Formats: sequence, C-alpha cells, structure tokens
Amino acid sequence: MGSSGWDWQEAGASALTGASPLRSLEQVLADHAAWLEQRPGGVRANLCGAALSEANLEGGNLRGALLRSAILLEARLSGADLSGADLQDADLRQAMLTGADLTGANLAGADLRLSLLAEANLSEAVLDRCSLGGANLREARLLDTSLHSVDFTSAFLKGAGLHHARAFGCDFSNATLEGVILYHAHLQTCRLVACKADGANFSFTRIQGCDFRNAQLSSARFFKADLSRSCFARALMGGCDLREARLAATEFFDALLNGARFGDAALHTTDLRGANLSGARELTALQLAQARTNDSTVLPSGRRGPFLKGSQDERPSLLR
Repeated sequence: MGSSGWDWQEAGASALTGASPLRSLEQVLADHAAWLEQRPGGVRANLCGAALSEANLEGGNLRGALLRSAILLEARLSGADLSGADLQDADLRQAMLTGADLTGANLAGADLRLSLLAEANLSEAVLDRCSLGGANLREARLLDTSLHSVDFTSAFLKGAGLHHARAFGCDFSNATLEGVILYHAHLQTCRLVACKADGANFSFTRIQGCDFRNAQLSSARFFKADLSRSCFARALMGGCDLREARLAATEFFDALLNGARFGDAALHTTDLRGANLSGARELTALQLAQARTNDSTVLPSGRRGPFLKGSQDERPSLLR
C-alpha cells in the first residue's frame, strides 16, 4: 500500500478543472482500489475538501477514503461502499445514498439534510453533531451508532434499526419513527416532541430525561425500558406495552394510555394527573397508590380519580 494519500488539493486544476476531470477522478478511484488490494502503486484516496457536487459515484468503492469537508451536494452514491471513510464535516445535502455502506464511517459534523439514506448501513458509524433534518432513513441500520447532538427533525426513519445506539442530546422532533427498533439503546436528554412512533419497539431501552410531548406512540413497546424522568405529556399511547418498565418520576400528564399494559411496572412518583387509563391492564392498587393521580385522571375502571385504596378502580371495567 502507498504510505500517503492522493492529495486532491495539491492536484488542483488537473483534478477538477483540467482538460480531463472525469479521467482524473477515475484515476483516483483506480489508485484507491489498488491501495485497498495492496497492489503496487496503490494510493489511498484523499478527497478532503474536494468539490464533487452532483458527482456520479454509484456503486463506487470508497472504503476508508478521506473525504473530510468534501462537497458532495446532490452526489449520487447509491450502493457505494463508504465503510470506514472519513466524512467529517462533509456536505452531503440531498445526496442519494440508498443502500450505501457507511459502516464505521466518521460523519461527525456532516450535513446530510434532505439526503436519501433508505436501507443504508450506518452501523457503528459516528454521527456526532450531524444534521439529518428531513432525511429519508427508511429501514436504515444504525446499530451501535454514536449519536451526540444529532438533528433528526422531520426525518423519516420508518422501520429503521437502532439497536444499541447511543443518543445524547439529539432532536427527533416531528420525525417519523413508526416501527423503529431500539433494543438496548440509550437515549438521554433527547427531544422526540410530536414524533410519530406508532408500533415502535423501545424494549430494554434506557430513555432518561427525554421529551415525548405530543408524541404518537400507539401500540409502542416499552417492555423493561427505563423511562425515568422522561416526559410523555399529551402523548397518544393507547395499547402500549409498559410491562416491567421503570417509570420513576415519569410524566404522563394528559396522556392517552387506554388499554396500555403495566404489569410489574415501577410507578413510584409517576405523574398520571389528567391521564386517561381507561381499560389499562395489569395495574395493581399498590402501583396506583405510588403514582400521582387527581380528579382529572381516568382510572382503568373508567371512573375519575384520584385513586383510593379499596376502590378496585385499578381493574378495567370489563373485569369488574
């Protein structure tokens, strides 16, 4: 392998503005392929700061390439291999990355707003401070991904997998998260205001200090999840599975929890004031006594609160 990368900036005009810019790019890719295969004369691609807007790199092999601060606006990268690539601070707005392999890539500070990342693999990638507002990540894989201060506002993540992902201070407001799977993920101080996450699976996830106000979470699963100190005020959570969840100091003010399951959930200081628990299942008198209810709480029995021991209002009306 060559010991140093091909320097786009030093190549200057011959790279993009010379007589044969396409040939120059093709040569970079050819030398990079040789570098990957450890053939003589191989040189790692160094496209740092390169202007590659609208470039056609579909199916290209840029594994381990250096693309820091590259301008890839509206570039075509569907099916490309960018695993292990350095894309820090790259401009990938509106880029097409459908089915691209970004496993282990460094995308810290990259701008991916309105990009198409459907079915892309971002497992083990670093996305810290990345902008993904309005991006399409349908069925993308983000397993074991680092997500610090990432902007996912209005992004489309239907069916995406975020198993073991670590999200701190991220903004998923107004994002579509229907059917997302977050097994064993860790979300801390994230905003998920008004997100659409019907049928999402948050089982075994730590969700601490997160904001789910006005979120749509019908039939979402929170089995054995830790939702401590999170806010679900006015969230739509009908039919949710909250069995064995930790709900210490969790706020469900005015939330719709009709038909939800609470078997063995820890409700110490859980705020259920104004919540609608009509038809909620597997609640015990002890659980409700430990939670905060008031006269605007609708208890599982259908009666108004506050909950009183011995009232049997922990039982759904059909079981009374």
